[in-house]
Amino acid sequence: MRRWPYLLLLWLVALSTLYADGSAFDLAGPKVDVHVKRGTVTLPISEVPDLLPGDRLWVHPDLPPSQSEHFVLVIAFLRGVTNPPPPEWFTRVETWNAGVREEGVFVTVPEGAQQALLFLAPETGGDFNTLRNTVRGRPGAFVRAAQDLQTASWERLRLNTYLSDVKASSQVAPSLLKQRAETAAHSLGIRVQEQCFDRPAEQQAACLTQNSEGLVLDDANAQSLVAQLTSGSTVDLMNQLSYSSMGGGGVYSPYIGAIVDTARILSSLHTAHFQYIPALSLPTDDTLNLRLNMPPSFRNPKSVVVVALPPLGPNKPAPLYATDPSADYCGLKPGLVLPVTGSPLFFATPLTHDLTLRIDNVGANATPLDLPIKTDPSRGGLILAHPAQTLPPGELSATIHGKWGFDDWEGPRFTLFSPQPGKWTLAPGDQSALVVGRQDTLHFNGESSLCVEKVDAQTTGGKPEKLTWKSPAAGQLEVTVPLRNATPGPVTVGIYQYGLAKPDSLVLKAYEEAASLQRLKLSAGDKEAVLLGTRLDEVAKVQLDGIAFTPSILSRVQGSDRLVLKAAASTGALQPGDGDTAHVELRDGRRLSAPVTIDPPRPQIALVSKGVQDAADGSPTIQFGSPDDLPVTGRLVFFLHSNVPAAFPRTEKIELAAADQSFQTQLSLTNNSLMLADARTAVATVEPLKLFGSSAFGPVQFRAVSASGETGNWIPLGTLVRVPEFKELRCPRIQSRPCVLTGANLFLASSVAADQTFDNATDIPMGFTGTQLSVPHPVNGTLFLKLRDDPSTVQTLTLPITPLVLTGSQAHAHPEPPPPASAAQPEEAQPVTPAPAAAAPAPNQPASAAPAATPTAPETAPAPPVPQKTHSAPPAQNPPAPPASTPNL
Repeated sequence: MRRWPYLLLLWLVALSTLYADGSAFDLAGPKVDVHVKRGTVTLPISEVPDLLPGDRLWVHPDLPPSQSEHFVLVIAFLRGVTNPPPPEWFTRVETWNAGVREEGVFVTVPEGAQQALLFLAPETGGDFNTLRNTVRGRPGAFVRAAQDLQTASWERLRLNTYLSDVKASSQVAPSLLKQRAETAAHSLGIRVQEQCFDRPAEQQAACLTQNSEGLVLDDANAQSLVAQLTSGSTVDLMNQLSYSSMGGGGVYSPYIGAIVDTARILSSLHTAHFQYIPALSLPTDDTLNLRLNMPPSFRNPKSVVVVALPPLGPNKPAPLYATDPSADYCGLKPGLVLPVTGSPLFFATPLTHDLTLRIDNVGANATPLDLPIKTDPSRGGLILAHPAQTLPPGELSATIHGKWGFDDWEGPRFTLFSPQPGKWTLAPGDQSALVVGRQDTLHFNGESSLCVEKVDAQTTGGKPEKLTWKSPAAGQLEVTVPLRNATPGPVTVGIYQYGLAKPDSLVLKAYEEAASLQRLKLSAGDKEAVLLGTRLDEVAKVQLDGIAFTPSILSRVQGSDRLVLKAAASTGALQPGDGDTAHVELRDGRRLSAPVTIDPPRPQIALVSKGVQDAADGSPTIQFGSPDDLPVTGRLVFFLHSNVPAAFPRTEKIELAAADQSFQTQLSLTNNSLMLADARTAVATVEPLKLFGSSAFGPVQFRAVSASGETGNWIPLGTLVRVPEFKELRCPRIQSRPCVLTGANLFLASSVAADQTFDNATDIPMGFTGTQLSVPHPVNGTLFLKLRDDPSTVQTLTLPITPLVLTGSQAHAHPEPPPPASAAQPEEAQPVTPAPAAAAPAPNQPASAAPAATPTAPETAPAPPVPQKTHSAPPAQNPPAPPASTPNL
């Protein structure tokens, strides 16, 4: 007996050499059908992970009818490494018996059994007793063999499943071979030969399936273990085996473990009649397909095939987990995959069977819905055996249920979603986003995007065009809509979802190019805001924090539009900053958004009053028809009230300028052009002629300027006007006759009339250089004129009237009543026209002999505002004297 460790060493060396030469479990052996009945439930051997005392086994050797060599089938139960089984735990079955061939045999697992083995041995004299005595004599060796052979069989099933998936993927979807092979390897715990993917596509599958034993059996480890077996006791040998990859310490150890135990059996129990060879059992339904790594021998020593049955005792499955517990899935999507990980046997064997996806929340009183599912290692999870046609709408909670052998089993939970029609809507901000001639992105909101299959768009008269889309969140879609060659009009966007016969159709409108909004700018408290951008002529109104703004003035500045907007309410409550957004509505109904910049309040002032202080030089006065007309020769005085800030700052200035910015000046307290009347009011004094010269005219305006340079709004002050220097008005006594108006810079007036209707007015052409004008005879001594600087306003001119005496042909054409006998005759007068003319004789020359009783009015006497009547008086010796205030015309 001391020789058996050395025999074991020689056998291991031989086995390692055998594997180094490429031998594998690829010889098809005999088949054995097995059913297991527990209670009232019968399962095929492929679905049984463990056996329990009391289980009833049905065993049927599936040998071909032409089998010439008789095999004895021995069913043996063991009860541990130190407790030999009783003789009655061995059952001998003559496989050539007709009854056995047709009906098989039934065996009940005895109480206390811990392992089960099948032996197939050629019939010889004493075969059964020899085998039984061998097992009873060394039960520990067979216990180890049973454990390792069963584990090795399951590992081989993993390998076979992987190879089968690789072959199927190479034929069905060659382009997905790499992805599916890697996924299957991850699911089944198989090492992938990555170098195979560097080969041409048609060679990849063949490469992946070559040297398949190497995926689970590391030849280098086997050779290393042989080197360790050159010395040491039997105990050391067993310890080295148990800690090596061959003895159970490695990932792919079961094959070697089975061979080691078989070698131990052979080395200790080898006889001249029998040798024991291991067989892997690869169950398919109720059939154990045996695989051998060496051909059996029917000559002495004849081969005894050793087959392991499932282990005895409760065997719990490895836990299974959802790959991403937080992920949601569309329950109606064809090819739905529920990714799971954690148990390679779950994918490689049917030990977990009758799998269903149980949907719990189907209704208040409804029965949970069970959907059949199956494993797919190349896709890394579970798939529906039949695609679901309908599911309750909304979010669903589902759990994996099934059987682990004879016991109920529950797996991970998943969240599914079932779509409902009509739930997708366009985001409010994209109602007007479609613009022809470009590519736009639309945003849609719904319950979930998990079940969205595709999105298309169709214009009027066009064909549906598939759109590119993505889902940034579960209930959102971003859809790209190209409209480069489209025309304005309706666009129908269809969102197709799995499980729904019809898409959600949304009819949108494609517009012409819309306005481009850069920014809305204003200062808090302003009555106006400025919108910058392009195509701002399309703006209908703007809303900002409940304040409505309406378009006012549109201008073009440096290639961009500038739109002034009028505020319908006070903007004083707006907070300065850049965080607000204005909502802009276009004339065609589209709504856009624009960023807003709100500056701090600008200085704000108000005009309280204004007036003109004329120079006291005795010159004739003009009564201006409008308070807004400001003579350039006058002294302008106006009062200002500070609104923002509350007190008028001493550092604040007032900018006074022409509306066309042709002239300007600044008023301040330091240059004495401003004076504080009180804390909030200032009075400004301006002499335009001194500041701007005689060429200043037209509308003028003013605004406040803070010490920091912030400017307020322009406020109209009035219109600077220039006035001719009127010197004298001479008129004849006959009111139908014209008068002569004398002065300088008469071209500053555009026309002169005797009434405000300007009938029969005298127009003064531009370029008039004369100093006299023939004007209509005034009524009540008043003339009306229009100034060239403000031709729309009628001004009033009041001048004293000096009598005008006509001589020569003038008097003949217009006879006058004879003067008194004592009256002196004035010199002859010349006619006056708007063209340049000689000066008329002065009407105030002294008379040669004037009677004392008939004095004449002095020339400088002012004309009274009462009407004058023209009449002829008869000669009289002593005519009454006219009033002193009325000139004798």
